[in-house]
Amino acid sequence: MSHTIREKAKLLARVRRIRGQFDAIERALEEEAGCEAVMHLIAGIRGATSGLMAEVLEDHVRTHLTDVDRKVAGKRGSAADELVDVVHTYLK
Repeated sequence: MSHTIREKAKLLARVRRIRGQFDAIERALEEEAGCEAVMHLIAGIRGATSGLMAEVLEDHVRTHLTDVDRKVAGKRGSAADELVDVVHTYLK
């Protein structure tokens, strides 16, 4: 079973929150909010989508790279942790 299927409810909840953030930008633009307010909302969406990507990618790495061969799980686990850290840093 794919990790996105296992985590479906959690991932969909995040997507729905992101959709709400897009709706907030639309409302702000319709109400002619200042550019500072709009940029703040956009930055929030950027962080939220990066967080979603990091979560899906982390689950992918941990599911498909570390569980493939249990005999080398120690080495792969360490490499996977390093990769996840780098990706988290990049996506911030």
